[in-house]
Amino acid sequence: MKSVWDVIKGPVITEKALTMKDEPESMGRAGNDRQMLTLRVDVKATKPEIRQAVEKILGVKVDEVRVVNYRGKEKRSPGRRQSGRRSDWKKAYVTLKSGQKPVLYEDAI
Repeated sequence: MKSVWDVIKGPVITEKALTMKDEPESMGRAGNDRQMLTLRVDVKATKPEIRQAVEKILGVKVDEVRVVNYRGKEKRSPGRRQSGRRSDWKKAYVTLKSGQKPVLYEDAI
């Protein structure tokens, strides 16, 4: 059995992810009052495992979990004939239930 810290690797810190977290009605989500978190998770993590981990770590109720799998980019080193790949990874969009306290990454993770 994985621990909750094996499931969640950390938050995704991009301009879009922070806008979705801080402004519930942004990015085409008009009339919404729920906060959406964007997290980097283990490649083998399932939606129920992600839900349980977020609820345990952050102390909030989760409404919905959506996941996206990303393939690692192929990279070449200059001056070498060899090429390599970055690791594959998974991102989870976690929507909290209405009325939950706002989550601050600095306090939680």
